[in-house]
Amino acid sequence: MNGKNVTVGACLLVGDIDTMARYYRDILGFNTDWSGGNFAEFETGSGKTTLFMYSREEFVKAIGEEYEPPKGINQTFEVALWLPSYADVDAEFERLSKMDVKFPCGAPITFDFGVRNFYVADPEGNLLEIGSMNKE
Repeated sequence: MNGKNVTVGACLLVGDIDTMARYYRDILGFNTDWSGGNFAEFETGSGKTTLFMYSREEFVKAIGEEYEPPKGINQTFEVALWLPSYADVDAEFERLSKMDVKFPCGAPITFDFGVRNFYVADPEGNLLEIGSMNKE
């Protein structure tokens, strides 16, 4: 892949795609053409297919595994959503604070290495880091 024009996409395998697609569309504000079904793709600043989700129950059928729903906060990965500036991070925290959103680590903080962020847990416990590396 080195040196090639590669587009990276991240797929969330989800248990309840109706709840999850609505959360990412209605709460987080991602654009999507999803209107039901086992697959949803979301448009980001990078274009379509950089964030998508697929029914976990359908996925395990495809790979011949048993379905085991996760419990609690998913500690195996996070999805980072990068905003243009620290002010955008603070504004997004304020906007989401008015909704039914879980903040496992509380309000935004700025780290010594220059990142300002906060975390959101989606309805299935996946962690979303919402942050920026730009003060201005």
